[in-house]
Amino acid sequence: MALRPVHVIIKAVDAPAVGRFWAEALGWHAYSPGVTTYVGPSGGLVWPHPTAVGIDVVPVPEPKTTTKNRVHLDLATASAAHQAELIARLTALGATPVHVGQGQVPWTVLADPEGNEFCVLEPREIYRDTGPIAAVVVDCADPRAMARFWDEALDWTLHEVSDDHASLRSAAGVGPYLEFLRTPDVKTVPDRVHLDLLPHPGDDKAAEVARLRALGATDLDVGQGDVPWTCLTDPEGHEFCVLAPAV
Repeated sequence: MALRPVHVIIKAVDAPAVGRFWAEALGWHAYSPGVTTYVGPSGGLVWPHPTAVGIDVVPVPEPKTTTKNRVHLDLATASAAHQAELIARLTALGATPVHVGQGQVPWTVLADPEGNEFCVLEPREIYRDTGPIAAVVVDCADPRAMARFWDEALDWTLHEVSDDHASLRSAAGVGPYLEFLRTPDVKTVPDRVHLDLLPHPGDDKAAEVARLRALGATDLDVGQGDVPWTCLTDPEGHEFCVLAPAV
């Protein structure tokens, strides 16, 4: 038994507008199957996608605070010219530069129209085949501990573990990395961005949730009521959801 990340949830006051931004940013398409706006590769709504981790923009009434998100996306580029072109295009779409203490670095930190931070990376060989999203990056105090939990939670492969950084990726070697980055800040507000995980067809969701609890996950009540998914937090308090199995 193991779970797979199927999309990144982004909470937004204007979910359709934020969805359109991310669709344009990634060269994907925005779909509206219900109250949320799902952003995934073009060519029709395929979910769960076999190679990509999509974005699901969920409407909420509360705007983002000024506190930096503890989960963000890193976008991949193929060359210095591509990086410059992408930054210019994203800025024209409504992205704004933000400073999160990054200093002099080769990547650029931007925020989407509702303030969710993300990075446009300089070209890196490791991300040459990830697609437009290079990585989903999670700030944490202990990457080694996060690697232990998430390596057991997911069916992904652990690629790197150090005191400062850990990374996992689909065992098929497709799509983005999931990375844990050591940072000094701690969680002070509810997560604006989080992962949704999905059991494989035929797997028991309740058994998966019980397994996660045994690994150190904690139940989370965000007022979700009676829903088919289960809200949890990992050992450092990062929120995530386990969805009902695909049929």
